[in-house]
Amino acid sequence: MISKTKILLAGLALVAGSAAVAQTSTLLNASYDVAREFYKDYNPAFVAHYKKTTGKDVKIDQAHGGSSAQARAVADGLDADVVTMNTSTDIDFLAGAGVVAKDWTKKFPDNASPTTSTMLILVRNGNPKGIKDWDDLIKPGVQVVVVNPKTGGNGRYAYLAAWGYVKKKGGTDAQAAEFVGKLFKNVPILARGGRDATTAFLQRNIGDALITFESEVLSIDREFGAGKVDAVYPSISVLAENPVAVVERTVNKKGSGELAKAYLDYLYSDEAQEIAAKHALRPRSPAVLKKYASTFKPVQLFTVQELFGGLGEAQKVHFNDGGQFDKLYTPGAK
Repeated sequence: MISKTKILLAGLALVAGSAAVAQTSTLLNASYDVAREFYKDYNPAFVAHYKKTTGKDVKIDQAHGGSSAQARAVADGLDADVVTMNTSTDIDFLAGAGVVAKDWTKKFPDNASPTTSTMLILVRNGNPKGIKDWDDLIKPGVQVVVVNPKTGGNGRYAYLAAWGYVKKKGGTDAQAAEFVGKLFKNVPILARGGRDATTAFLQRNIGDALITFESEVLSIDREFGAGKVDAVYPSISVLAENPVAVVERTVNKKGSGELAKAYLDYLYSDEAQEIAAKHALRPRSPAVLKKYASTFKPVQLFTVQELFGGLGEAQKVHFNDGGQFDKLYTPGAK
């Protein structure tokens, strides 16, 4: 026969266990495709830091996809606590929908962008087509894999990098439009997001070159094996900021505002900046950037603000329906 004492102790253990579970908060980070490997390392570091500093347990969940697609999912009801994107226009979209704060860029340092990146050209091992710069991507017989600028910041930055290349060399907007039009005539498919583009290039063997973020080189080496691709650093490229924001709608409902802020604050810590550098995301910390100078080769970088008046203006002129991209790109055209 089971004694009353044992039953009581078992009941107390059950209650204690339930309380422990209840104390474990969960945070969802909606992020862009190419950042998934970084957050696989960052999340455990944050969990340990949060436990050490607060005594509380936390579980981090991730949702990845094309940056714009993720923003739309959050706007449509995905209960992410934070968004970590690769273009500010996607967070501006959420601010316009009342999902994040209107002044989200002022909530964290460096325009709420703890890391930056740039666009590189990845080619197959040995660079069989001899691709050295943007000009080589418009040559006949060269196929280029790019993310759809309508669905991902990866694609928008690729487009803007090519356009800006012509402008920084003294070209006109008309010449830049002609150049980008030729480039997209060499694009056999538009990928949905950065990881979809990588899969098309390496698993489906589509294309001779892949335009993507600098950080994707390390991810490819880890997933597909070193030596599958060569990284071509173009003479000129775009500075891409990786913005972050708290999803006010969600945290107000869940009461997770303190946790969400702590999660994004920690991205600026020395430990997180080191993790970013190891994933080829350019850290904001000058000391960490200097430490990893060999990882980040010098490239002449321009800002979107400098040439396009900001990402919001670029979105209106180039990527909204009926914009420059729609005029330059015809699906299936050769």
